[in-house]
Amino acid sequence: MTCETWAPGACDPARRSLLRATAGAGSVLAVAAAVPFVASLTPSQRARAAGAPVEVDIDKLAPGELMVVEWRGKPVWILRRTPEMLASLARAEQHLADPGSAVDAQQPDYARNAHRSIRPEIFVAVGLCTHLGCSPSSVFEPGHGALGADWPGGFLCPCHGSTFDLAGRVYRNKPAPTNLEVPPHTFLSDTRLRIGADAGTPA
Repeated sequence: MTCETWAPGACDPARRSLLRATAGAGSVLAVAAAVPFVASLTPSQRARAAGAPVEVDIDKLAPGELMVVEWRGKPVWILRRTPEMLASLARAEQHLADPGSAVDAQQPDYARNAHRSIRPEIFVAVGLCTHLGCSPSSVFEPGHGALGADWPGGFLCPCHGSTFDLAGRVYRNKPAPTNLEVPPHTFLSDTRLRIGADAGTPA
């Protein structure tokens, strides 16, 4: 079989060059098209936040300041408590439903203490009310008008009025059944936190 019989015009050198160039361009376009697809398989920040641990730099978090990050699609609060905020925890205890955080699922063992944290000044909690999942607002000012003169500062759920102290412990006679959740977390350094994993999390 001659090349003319197999493909008319294929024996023409100019045509052969055109076929090679076309095939080469097609390969380049296929690779170029694959790059965005491969890139789409790389976990994005949001995908990591949906399940994997999240690392957070808290170096610039000032005393009395709250920052919010996302983990597993939930808002996670990181609050750097002042000495005054820490002192308010003891004053609130007599009004709390569960001051000792008796429910195991509320926090890891290392956060089962009066300040519910690894380091007293750094409080980490999932910012969702345990009643119906609304996100409480921060009301850090003691004696806030709407909450009474004896209010020591804490969090107020705007949906149904549940209140929490500055360790996320719920006040008595409120709709929220339990304290705010403290997620697994660990300090990678003095200024860096990993949320969603701790020393007990399997690698």
